[in-house]
Amino acid sequence: MTTTRWAILGPGEIGGWFARALPGSAHGVLHAVGSTNPERAAAFAAEHGAAVSGTYAEILARDDVDAVYIATVNTAHAELALAALDAGKAVLCEKPVTPTAAELEPILARAAAAGLPFVEAYKHRFGPFARSLDAAVADPQLVGPLHVVASFGFAAVQRSGRLFDPALAGGAILDVGGYPVALAVGLAAAAGVDLADLSVTDATGTIGDTGVDEQARATITAAGFSADVACAIAAELPRSGSVTGANATLELTDSFGSRESSAASFILHADGRDVDIELPTVDPFAAEADAVSLALAQGRTEAPEVPWAHSRAVARLLEQWRAALDG
Repeated sequence: MTTTRWAILGPGEIGGWFARALPGSAHGVLHAVGSTNPERAAAFAAEHGAAVSGTYAEILARDDVDAVYIATVNTAHAELALAALDAGKAVLCEKPVTPTAAELEPILARAAAAGLPFVEAYKHRFGPFARSLDAAVADPQLVGPLHVVASFGFAAVQRSGRLFDPALAGGAILDVGGYPVALAVGLAAAAGVDLADLSVTDATGTIGDTGVDEQARATITAAGFSADVACAIAAELPRSGSVTGANATLELTDSFGSRESSAASFILHADGRDVDIELPTVDPFAAEADAVSLALAQGRTEAPEVPWAHSRAVARLLEQWRAALDG
């Protein structure tokens, strides 16, 4: 395989994590940095050893960039993704790709027409933990109605910035709500559930004085499947969870891992026994980058870790969840 020459679009905190992880990837190298502020891009490039920097348009016009990582605010994702695909670049886009399901479709259509990879960056879906969890859910031990419990929440230090700005698609659901929803979608798919049948029910939440949802809970259901999900940007919530079937339960002491490492284990409770499933860990940012590189090298438009069917389902469910809070 040839080396994938990456550009980071959006030199912020999350872009820094990606930049620091790329040297540990098998197939990628950081080559360029783009920003609305060329001086900021240049400083980020110098800090992380990228050869070139400039505006978004300048970076996308370069022939020596193979793939881009979009790390901007949510409302800027779509425009940059479309521009990158038009410029012939593979795209890894931070989650959620767009605030609504309808806005996602033109991006996927453009990627399909261009024959280029487009991958949504749900980091917990990359690595041995996710693959082992999928396999466990598909095992006959969990046959029957499947129930998932998952949450992700933190207490923001300041009630300002993009998290608390409705114009920037702020709020808990569109920031961290995607983690439990994407987990539920992935497990539903592994269990053979038709993702089109998933829907949000019993949604509740708190809208703060800035106009964004600060805490929210919901149930996602389909025939033979349910998931209780919760998220918050104003309160700490457990990142543990569970998957319960007819004859066994998977206890997830850490459902999502961290920005540095994928989750490492879960416990299978079955037949009166507890079995610790220990797994190797990976840097999730490096794993995301390599998934895009492999798709690019193999001529695929999707990565199996987060296929487009999953992105479509997550986008639709997040939109349903948020709309339910408005009544």
